[in-house]
Amino acid sequence: MLKRRHFAAIQYFNGERRTSASFLRVQPAAVRFAPRVILATFALPRRRYRSRSVTRGLPGGRGPRRRHPEALSGHRAAPGGGRCSERGPRAAEPERNPAPARLLGKAGEEAAGSAGSRPSPGTGHRTPGGGPPCGLRGRPERRARSGGLGGSCPTLRVMWNTVALRSLGRLHPNATPPQLPRLQTLNHVFERKYKDLCHGKLPAHVLQNQGLKRTRDMLCCRLVSNKAKYRRCAKTYPVLDGRILSVYRHVFEENLRNSEAVIKRYSELLEMVSKGGGENAILRHTQRNKKLFVRERLKLLLDDESFLELSPLAGLEMPYGDVPAAGCLTGIGKICGVWCVFMANDATVKGGTIYPIGVKKQLRAQEIAMQNRLLSVYLVDSGGAFLPLQSELFPDKSHGGRLFYNEAIMSAMRIPQVAVVCGSCVAGGAYVPTMAEEAVIIDKIGTLFLAGPPLVKAATGEYVSPEDLGGAKLHSEVSGCSDHFASSEKEAYECIRNVISTLNYDPLPEQVIEHDSPLYSSDELLGLAPRDYRCSLPVKLILSRLMDGSRFQEFKANYGTTLVTGFGHVQGHLVGIVANNGELTHDASLKGSHFVQLCSQRSIPILFFQNTAPHTAEPMSISQAEAQSNRLKAQASMMAAVACAAVPKITIVVGGCYGSESYVMCGRSFSPNFLFLWPNARVALVDSRHFSTVPQAGDNDCTGDESELKHLKEKLEEESSAFYSSARLWDDGVILPQNTRKVIAQCLEIVEQQKYRVVSLCQYPVIRM
Repeated sequence: MLKRRHFAAIQYFNGERRTSASFLRVQPAAVRFAPRVILATFALPRRRYRSRSVTRGLPGGRGPRRRHPEALSGHRAAPGGGRCSERGPRAAEPERNPAPARLLGKAGEEAAGSAGSRPSPGTGHRTPGGGPPCGLRGRPERRARSGGLGGSCPTLRVMWNTVALRSLGRLHPNATPPQLPRLQTLNHVFERKYKDLCHGKLPAHVLQNQGLKRTRDMLCCRLVSNKAKYRRCAKTYPVLDGRILSVYRHVFEENLRNSEAVIKRYSELLEMVSKGGGENAILRHTQRNKKLFVRERLKLLLDDESFLELSPLAGLEMPYGDVPAAGCLTGIGKICGVWCVFMANDATVKGGTIYPIGVKKQLRAQEIAMQNRLLSVYLVDSGGAFLPLQSELFPDKSHGGRLFYNEAIMSAMRIPQVAVVCGSCVAGGAYVPTMAEEAVIIDKIGTLFLAGPPLVKAATGEYVSPEDLGGAKLHSEVSGCSDHFASSEKEAYECIRNVISTLNYDPLPEQVIEHDSPLYSSDELLGLAPRDYRCSLPVKLILSRLMDGSRFQEFKANYGTTLVTGFGHVQGHLVGIVANNGELTHDASLKGSHFVQLCSQRSIPILFFQNTAPHTAEPMSISQAEAQSNRLKAQASMMAAVACAAVPKITIVVGGCYGSESYVMCGRSFSPNFLFLWPNARVALVDSRHFSTVPQAGDNDCTGDESELKHLKEKLEEESSAFYSSARLWDDGVILPQNTRKVIAQCLEIVEQQKYRVVSLCQYPVIRM
C-alpha cells in the first residue's frame, strides 16, 4: 500500500537525491509500475506542496525545506513566448491534491482506492476517494488560486508524452487532458534529472517518440488488405527451379505411364458411383416415387459453384458387397455464400438403407463440421439400418448412435444444423431431423416415424397410410417435429437457403486475392507422381507446380535435406510446407519439429506432402543401433509437435504412406483437417515389393513357404492401393494430381471461414419442444 514516505523517497532515497528513474530501479516490483504508481503518488495527501518546493528532509521525517534552482525562477515562459497566465507564478502551481481518477482514469481509481481514503500522517485530514483535502472543500476561490480545473499553464516537455497520458486516461486521441499542464509542471524536475542519468544518450521522450514512429510504420503494413500484403511479401520469395533434367527423364516417363493407368481406373470407378444404385433404381425413384435424384437435389440446394465431394469411392468392394458412395453423398459446398457440410442419403442405393460404411462416412462428415465449425445440412431419405449387419451398426461407440450424440454436441458448439425430410425417415433416420435446429418436410413424399405401416399392420392388424402415420401435415400441424411445410422439393430447398441466410455470419470477403499461377504446368505432376518409392523425384519439382509463381521461402535449406520445409502461397493463402524428400533422418525430424512449432505459433496452416520410406534397414552394429535410437527420439519429438499444433493441417499422400513415418507426417491417426490421396498412392505398414522372406514367430532364420509368401504379397498389393484405402474411408478421397492446387485452395478457404462466425458464449444445445 502506498504511503506518504513513498512520495518523499522519489527525491530522497537512502539519503541521496534520486529521480523517479533511479527510484524505480531499486524499489520492489509492486512500486515499479510507472507511470501509474508514480502519478498516483502525487495524489497522496499533504498540507502544502508546490512545484517550486520539493518535499522536506529524508523519507519519513521533516527537515529543512529545500528548493531547486529551477523552482526559484519567477514566471516561466509559455511556448508562444508569453507568460503562463495572468496570475503569474502561482498559476504554475499544481492542485494540492488532484484526484487520480481525473488524472489517470481507471488506473487512478485503483490507486486512489488504496491510498486516497487514508488520513495523511501528521495532518489528520481524511481524503476519501482521493478528493481534495478537507481544507479545500467548499473553498472555490482557493482552488482556483491554486491552479484547479480552470488553470491554463502551457504544455511543457515532460518524460511522459501526451500519447501515453491519453492512453492512460482513455481520452480521445485529439483531446487534451485538463490536468496535463499542472502534471507537466510537477514532472519538470524529473525530466532534468532524467537527462543527467542518460549520460549523453537520447532522453526517454525522444526514444519513445521514435518507437511510436516505428510502430506507425509497422501498423501501416499490418492494416493493409490481403491483396496488398500478398503483393508485398509473396513476390519476394525465391523461385523454385522446376525444370525436369534429362537424368530424370526415364523415371518421369515411367511414372507418367503408371499415372495414366491408375487414372483410367479411377475414372471408371467414379462413373459407376455417379449412377447410384443403377439406372433402373433411378427410374423407379424419379418416376414412380416422384422424387429428385440426390445429385439433382444438390444442384437446387448449393450455389452455382463447384463443391468438394468427400470420399466418393467409399463402400466399393466391401465384404458385404458394393454400396456405391456408401449410400450417401457427403461434401462441402456453398449455400448463400457460406461453406456448409452436406449429408444426403441416396435412396437408389439399397432403398436408402444404412450400412456400416454409411455410418462411418456420415460420422466423418460430422467430424469435419466440428473441426472446421461448418454449418451442417441433412437431406434425409433413409429406410433405417440394415438389420443383418446390426452388430456392426448399433452397439459400439462409433456406431449409429454417435450421429445423434454429435448433433447435440454440435448444437452446443453453436454449429447450426438444418434438415430436409425429402423421403422416408424410419427408425434411427427419424432422429436426424428431430435433433436438427430447424427442419423442413415435403408434402406427399416426406414421412417421419419409428415404425412404418407394414410394422403397424403386423403388430395391430390395422392398416394406416404413411401420410396419416407420419406425413408432412401431421408433423407440421400436430406434432411440431417439423418447423416448415413445403409443397415441393424446390420450395423446400429455397426454404433451407432462406434459413441459412438468417444465420449470424459476417459477410465473407468478396474480393479475390490476386495471385500468380505456377511457372510450370500442373499436367506434369502425372510424371512426378512416383510409381514406386524408388521412382521418387525431388519433391521441389512438385512444389514448383503448386505454389503461386513457383515461389518458395525454404526453412533450413541445408540441414536435414531429406525433409523440405518452408513457406509459400496457394492461390493467395499463406501456408507452411512439410514434404518428404527421402528417408526421415534424425536431423530432418528435428528440423520438422522446429518448423511445425513455428507454424503453430504464427497460426499458419500446414501442408504435408507425404511420401514415406517403405522400410528401414536393420542395424548391423552398435553405432547403427545408437543412430537409429536417436532417430526414433527425434521422430517422437516431431510427432508430438504435429499432434499438438493448433493450426489447420492438410495432408496429401503423393507416394507411399508406410509405417510409423506416416504418423510423423500427419497421417489419419493424427486427425488432419483433410487427407487426400493421389491415385498412385500406396497405404500399408510395409511395401510388399520390398521384402522377399516372411519372418516366422520365434524363428528369425526360417523362410516361409513360397506359396504363402506369394499369397501374402498379392494380398498386401491389393490392400495397399489408393482405391482400397478410399473405399474404407481411410482418407477423404482420391484426387487427381493436376487438381491438387484447386482442392488445397478450397480447403484453405473452408478452414478460414471460422474467422467470420459470430459465436455466443452459451454452451447448451437447442432442445426442440
